[in-house]
Order: sequence, then C-alpha cells, then structure tokens
Amino acid sequence: MRFRPITLSLLALVLSVGLFGTAPAQNTRSQNELSAVQRLDVMRSKLEAMKRSLNSAIAGIPQKAQDKSAKAANADDPRVRLQGLDKEVSAVLSDVNDIHAKQDRSERYDVTKLDTLEASVADLDGRVQTGLQATAGARTGNATASSSSGSQQKKKGGFRLWPFGGGGGNNKYEELTSTVAPGRDRVLFEDAAKEVRKGNHEIGRLLFTTIITTYPDSPFLPLAKLAIADSFYLEGGTSSLIQAAASYQDWLTFFPTDPLADAAMLKVAEAEMRQMGLSDRDVTHARKAEQRLKALLQQYPQTRLRPYVEDHLREVQENLGMHSKQVGDFYFDRFQNNKRGLKGAQSRYKEIFDKYPNFSYMDDVLFRLATTYQLEEEPDEAAKYYQLIVRNYPNSDFVEKAKEQLNIIGAPIPEPDPARMNVAPPERPGIMGSIMQQVAGRADVTVGKDGILISRDKKEGEDLIDQALKYNGQLPSNVTPKAPVQRRETPKSKINESANNPPATGASVKP
Repeated sequence: MRFRPITLSLLALVLSVGLFGTAPAQNTRSQNELSAVQRLDVMRSKLEAMKRSLNSAIAGIPQKAQDKSAKAANADDPRVRLQGLDKEVSAVLSDVNDIHAKQDRSERYDVTKLDTLEASVADLDGRVQTGLQATAGARTGNATASSSSGSQQKKKGGFRLWPFGGGGGNNKYEELTSTVAPGRDRVLFEDAAKEVRKGNHEIGRLLFTTIITTYPDSPFLPLAKLAIADSFYLEGGTSSLIQAAASYQDWLTFFPTDPLADAAMLKVAEAEMRQMGLSDRDVTHARKAEQRLKALLQQYPQTRLRPYVEDHLREVQENLGMHSKQVGDFYFDRFQNNKRGLKGAQSRYKEIFDKYPNFSYMDDVLFRLATTYQLEEEPDEAAKYYQLIVRNYPNSDFVEKAKEQLNIIGAPIPEPDPARMNVAPPERPGIMGSIMQQVAGRADVTVGKDGILISRDKKEGEDLIDQALKYNGQLPSNVTPKAPVQRRETPKSKINESANNPPATGASVKP
C-alpha cells in the first residue's frame, strides 16, 4: 500500500480543508503574492468548480412532493442544504465577476475587497466539501429521473450540463456524478482519466472530485486528489499553474513519505518555473522555484530525481544570477557617470559570487567585483578576485585583463588550474536568440509539461494512472514515474561577445 498511515475515511474528512486548493490560511498567504487579476481568476475557477459539483449533486437528490407546496423549506433537507450552498457560491461568484469586470475596464475599486472575497471562497470551500460528503447518501435518484430533470434544465438553458458539452447533454456523466452506486468510483476514475487525456480538464476534475465527495472509503480517493493537481498542471496557463502548485502542495501535506512525494514537490517547483519571466523582469517565480528545489534536495536527499532537480536549479539560478548582474551593471554604469552606486554594484556582484557558483557569466562578475574593490582602494580584496579568474577561468577573455591588474597591484599571478584548462565557457544566446526570448517573455528553462499520473502524449496504458486502475487504486512499490523531462546537455562555445567589453580599468583606475 502506497498511501499510509491516514485511513481513507479520515483522509476524506481532512481533505475537506482544501479540496479545491490548499488550506485556507495557506491559500490566503499565497494568493496575496499574486496580481489582482490572477487572484480573481483563481477565485473564479474555484467557485465555478464548486458550482458544478453542487449542481451535479443536487440533480441526484429526488425532489420530494411536499417540497413543492411547502411554504418554508426544511434546512435539514439534503437538497435544500445544497441549494443554499449553491446560492452562496453564486453570490460570491457574482461579486468576483463584478470586480473582474472593473479590473478589465481599469475602474477603481476597493482592493481590500479581494481579501474579503478570498476569505469567503476559503470558507465556502470547506462548507461545500462537507455538504457534499454529508448528502452523498441522499443521492439515490435513478438515472431516468436524473436524465429527465437534466433534459428539463437543458431546455431552460440551465448551468448544470454545460461542463459536459452543453447541448450534448452527456447523460452518462450526469448519472455518474449525481447518483451513488457500488463500484462507481472505479468508473469515475477511469472516465476522468480519459477526459483529462482528451484535454477536457474541467470534466475530468469534476469526475475526480465526485470520488472525493461521494466515496470517502474509495481506494481511488488519494490518487484522485493527485490527478486533480495533474489536470491543472497539464492545462497550463497562469491560473491553472497556480492551482496546480497549490494542489500538489496540499497532497504533500497528507502524503510526505509516499514514494511519489519527491515527484509532487518537483511539480510544485516546475509550476513556478513555467511562469518564470526573463531576468530583467519580475523574478518572484524564480525565487519560489529555487526554494522548492532546494527543499526537495534537503527533504529527499536520495531521490532518483536528483539529476533533474540539479539541472532545474542551475537554470533557475542562472535566471536569478542574471537578474542580479543586470542590477549590478546598472549601478556600475551609474558610478562611471556620476560616481554614485559603487556599493550597490559591489553587493550585487558579491551576491552572485556567494549564491550562484555555476553562473555562466562568473568571469565577468569576478572582474567587475574586483574592479569595485580596486576603486575603493582595497587592492588585496581586488587581487583575490582577479586571481580567481586566472586560476579558474583560463579560457576566459578576462584572463589577460586580470593579469594586467594583478601586475598593477603588485600581486602574484597564479597558475591556471589544470582541471579547468579544457573547460569551455557555456554558450550564450546570440542576437536572434535574445530577440526571440524578449518577444516570448519567458525564461529559457527545460521543464516537462506532463503530470505525475497523466501525461500529454502517452497512449492509454502507458501512464501511472493506468497502473492504478490495474491494481484497483494502488500502485506497486516498484512503480515510479518516468523521467520528467529530457535533460539538457550543457552547450559549449566561446564566451559571449559582451565579455569582450569589460569595464575600463588599469591606467584609468587611480587607486
């Protein structure tokens, strides 16, 4: 058994904290780091998912004859309870859509309303989950009744059937999600996987969610939770990737020792990497990805994914290092113009040296860092970094310039490290490559777009989710996901031409 030590019935209760995302406190904290539009998109997605689940559940509860003539609805009636939740969800969704429209029209609104709405969504999330589980036993309406009700609602232009193809009225899924029957959890799991493979992510998530809300003792429940995270990751887009990261992290909360835990943590980092921008823009996602990757190596030091994690970490730190270098260069250029900003440049270059040892422009950084110390009349510190260039980067275009400065300072010139003599500098993007990157606005990172259980292109029978079906919701202990992505080989070429234009030193420097 891969899922231990939480029992399934207890797990179903615990999952009610964050079925459509993460725990409320966690969710609020992560949401506030997003833009207003992103926060609104995530809230709308969650509310629409709740509404679909509620409408499907309501359709499966036969309406009592006395309910039609009763003056006051019975709050304890399962159908009335879910209808009340549906009205609440609709009201909050209306508020979200209203603010989203104002945002689109660039109209002013009270931004604190976003915090209030997020709190309402988190509260509804838990109450909807609890309500769906508590009323699962009442969903005993037969398929004919459900189909008849569905046809009537379809004629009225109702909301409920649109996730299943609108006018098509897929009665098969309508029955699956609105009624309860033994063995139906397996059918839901299989059909959900098929829909996600087809790209029908919302339908797949509704089917997976039905397992969680209706079959608390199902052996498919834990993997259904993980598959929901996969569906968001496969769907892509900012809102979906945000929810994918939150869903994987939520799953990790309950299964930190599962054999798939390292893969889930990697997906959290990759969800951030897929949102990374260029180094001259916001690096929030790059910093989050770096934190996740470092945490993965710390928590799972023996992970078989270590080569991929280390590759990802190098790419993320290259982005962060370039960001710091660009800021440092800005301060350095300002100093050359008005003699201000030297300390700002020095701190950025030192940060790169301390944090990103594999940065591809390290020889350039070392030369500039040494220059700042030389300008501050600290020749001993300057000599230390010039010597590092000569010793560790013997093929760099900065070697001769570093030697010149060492002669001016009067410091010894070290011999190059023999182990570094045949190490060629990494290839940097040319002019066209840089232009294409600027147009795309995305960092050049190697990230797989497949989920853990479900992939984009693999045929049925080749994914882990197929193994789960084969073994009735469990995965054999020796089954692991395939490589998340083909590893990128480090290209080698001559140093970028920008390295041939270092800051002026030597005679122009007056220590």
